[in-house]
Amino acid sequence: MNVSLYIAKRYLRSKSTNNAINFITYIALIGVILGSASLFVVLSGFAGLKDFTLQFTSQVDPDLKAEAALGKSFFLTQEEISKLENLNGIANFSKIVEERVFLASDDKNTLAVIKGVDEHFQNVVAIDSTLDHGSWFEQKSNQLVVGWGISNSLSLGILNFTKPITIYVPKPGKGQITSTKNAFNSIKAINVGVFYINETLNDTYVFAPIDLAKNLLNYKPNQISSIEFKLKNGANENQVKTNIKAILGDKVTLKNRAQLNDALYKMLNTENLAVYLIFTLVLIIAFFNVIGSLIMMILDKKQSLNTLFNIGATVKDIRKIFFFQGSLMSVVGGLLGLVLALIITALQKAFSLVMITPTLAYPVTIKVENLLIVFLTISVLGIIASKIASVRITKTLVQQL
Repeated sequence: MNVSLYIAKRYLRSKSTNNAINFITYIALIGVILGSASLFVVLSGFAGLKDFTLQFTSQVDPDLKAEAALGKSFFLTQEEISKLENLNGIANFSKIVEERVFLASDDKNTLAVIKGVDEHFQNVVAIDSTLDHGSWFEQKSNQLVVGWGISNSLSLGILNFTKPITIYVPKPGKGQITSTKNAFNSIKAINVGVFYINETLNDTYVFAPIDLAKNLLNYKPNQISSIEFKLKNGANENQVKTNIKAILGDKVTLKNRAQLNDALYKMLNTENLAVYLIFTLVLIIAFFNVIGSLIMMILDKKQSLNTLFNIGATVKDIRKIFFFQGSLMSVVGGLLGLVLALIITALQKAFSLVMITPTLAYPVTIKVENLLIVFLTISVLGIIASKIASVRITKTLVQQL
């Protein structure tokens, strides 16, 4: 049996005859509990915000996207389409034509990005769930679905045939423009629906039938800007990317959802790391109380330590007692803090105790990795604090009476 660990457990459970030392120990333990609970609650809050933010991108971003490696477009042959249709791991895919355009309606105008999509697009992303009012357009028509911000900028209604939208795009070519009339391709279209995703996308995108976009841009029948893929459940993403690359070759670059939103993911991960470091600093300050309580305990138990030394215990054995005591205090405090934090986050998920708006509860997500991160952080800091306090024990100290 480990004598040092046994004595450390006894010291942890027993009270000191000095009430001041007991008070300092309780304060140190409460600091560890609240520190670990706060860290987990904050990490769960940021995980919830991250999931809440990314759920909007999942509505319009595919699992994989093949974009032109050079230029804005590439050619897709019928043979390549057949191979993609027979590829394992792909549930569906949609051909896309995308370009910046100028929209005008009556005396109002704005810049936007037109995204021409084929009939499979609704099977690739959950675009139907973003429609605020109106309906999705029909293929082989001059119909559009615009974002909420664009709808407000142009004062657009639904199926208002007296107020068509004119879409302008510069004609491709070289040389100096001699007439603005001949400088642009234009098509008139009718708005049939309005989507709401987030402020950026609402102010940027206009969805249209792919043939309308091709005619506007003077694209050839087999010319497209990109292909968006939906993967089957359980499909190996890396294997599917390899297979797609083997079919389409070097004319495309493949990106998954995280790579399509690289800046957003980096921002969210950076914020999460910053919050973790800030709260870890708070925990470090809290562990000074643990160091202080251990040193006070060492001084209070000086006579007992002298007795242990005289009956054969070494200074190293005595140091282990308080190292184990501090470590146990940290682990127990961390576990209690995690239990408290789990109760708080569970109550928030069940009863929406904290609200962002009157209708939107603050999102929280309980993740196992956050539990491990908090527990490891508390354990490591507790071990360091216990080591700092225990090395204060010297042969001179235990021999003094």
